[in-house]
Order: sequence, then structure tokens, then C-alpha cells
Amino acid sequence: MSHNADLPELNPVPPRPFRRAVLRGLAVLLPPLLTIVIFVWIGSTVANYLLVPMENVARRALVWAESDIRNPEELGGAEIVGGRATLNGIVYQQTADEKFIPADDYDEVRKRLGSDPMPSNAKDIYKRYVNRRYLQRQFVVPVFLLFFILILYLLGKFLAAGMGRFFLHQFESIIHRIPLIRNVYSSVKQVTDFMFSEREIEYTRVIAVEYPRKGIWSLGLVTGESFLDIKGAANGPVLSVLMPTSPMPFTGFTVTVRKSEAIDLNITIDQAFQFIVSCGVVVPPHQLAEALESQAATDQPGQADPPALPSE
Repeated sequence: MSHNADLPELNPVPPRPFRRAVLRGLAVLLPPLLTIVIFVWIGSTVANYLLVPMENVARRALVWAESDIRNPEELGGAEIVGGRATLNGIVYQQTADEKFIPADDYDEVRKRLGSDPMPSNAKDIYKRYVNRRYLQRQFVVPVFLLFFILILYLLGKFLAAGMGRFFLHQFESIIHRIPLIRNVYSSVKQVTDFMFSEREIEYTRVIAVEYPRKGIWSLGLVTGESFLDIKGAANGPVLSVLMPTSPMPFTGFTVTVRKSEAIDLNITIDQAFQFIVSCGVVVPPHQLAEALESQAATDQPGQADPPALPSE
């Protein structure tokens, strides 16, 4: 009697349509959601660390320039009626801290606050006055953006000059001496240099070469035609190729290959960077469509072979 007859029959694993549907929905939802989260995080970071401090500085300056706060002894014995007194033709309103400010400023803040209580001192009233009159976000944000762009322009012009490069070099030398911070700074600087700096390396096209050995294909970015000495030794045209590494494509190896051993790929430079950064997950749509069509054609049953001719 066979031992297989004594073993219980294994049931096949049931399909999980719910799990597949959830994962498929998650794959569709995550890209736009993460994009929104990243931009919201950038916006909140800029607002918290740049916009709000600049608003505070502007508020202090405006309060200092706009405030007209008087002590009772400065009224010169003017009669106070209903918390108001007149000095040099200007009506002053008494505040909770027993100081006096122009009644027009007080009434404007009172009108804008509505049912909210008035601030407890004259200085806070002027802060509300300045916020309502000068520091509304629909006016502050455009001015902040123009000012920020102007600062970036002036900073870029300064760093392009000899003195600016000297200060930048001194600053980076200090950063590189701090053990933990230098690692973070170097990584962030590599990313920002790749994203925002004008690249001196111009990539002409994307190719595939057998690198680092035969049978392993890697993406390469053609940068030039290399040295004449190498061309003469290879007895044919050669190419200078940058072999980028995943997931940081701005680092890699520069190699020289025979032009005949390189395969031109029908993808753009940006698509190549997406493929490298994603470690091969993000494939250009047209390349993916061609692969699916080839697989579908392979999976279809072939036509029946023609009948063999009878042998004589």
C-alpha cells in the first residue's frame, strides 16, 4: 500500500480577491497622497521657519511705528469722560491697563474682533490692529515670495563671486569637522546639487551594455567619445558611459565601451533616472506595453501545424 494514500489531501490555497483589491487600491492611492503630503510638508516647513519669523519681525516694526500709546499723565489734565479723553484734537480711548490709544484705532480693532474680548493691554491691541490692517495672508504671502526670490537671487550672485565662494568653502569645512552633522549635510547636498545645480555633464542618450560582466545588462548614459588612445586600442569607435548606481543616479562609474557593444534604448534621460531611482520598478509605459504584448502573444495557443505530406 502506498504511503501517499495515508497522507491527507492538501486543499489549494483559496484566492484572496479582497486582499488583492485592497493592495491595488493602495497602489493607486499612495502616489498622489504621498505627493500631496510632501508638498504640504514643504509648505508648512517654509511657513513655520521662514514666513512666521518674518511676520513676527514685521509685526514688531509696524507696532513700533504705528502705536500711539499715552500714559494718563501725558494727557495734560484732559477730562476723561466714559473712558475717553481729547488731546490736541485727537480722541483717546482708555484701555484695560489704564493707558490711552487713539479711539479710531481702538474702534477698528473692536469692530473686527466682533464678540471676542478686547486684548488686556494697549500693546496687544496694536498687535491686533497691525495684523488686521497690514499682515493679512493674502498680502503677506505674495510679498514674502517676492522677497524670498530676491534673497535667493542676491545669495546666488554673492556665492558666484570670489568672496562668496570663500565663505562657502569655510562654512563647509566647518560642517565637515562635525561627526554626525557632516554625514547628513553631505547626503542632503548631493541631492540638492543633483536637483538644482546646472549639470556640467550632458547626457546624449541612454544605452544598455554588458556591465560589470558578460550576461549582466546595465543602463548607461553616454557622455562622449572618450580618448583617442582608447579608440585606437579598441580598433573602432568607443563611447564614454556613466554607469549610475541605484537609488542615487548621480553617483556611479565612468567606463569606456565599444560602440558596437552598446544597445541604444528607446527611452528618455528622465525615464532612465526613474528606472534607476526606483531600482528597476518604474518601467517606461511604452516599454511595459511592448513587454505585455509579447507575453500575451506567447501565451496564446499557436496555430496547428500543417499536416505532414504522405511519404512516397
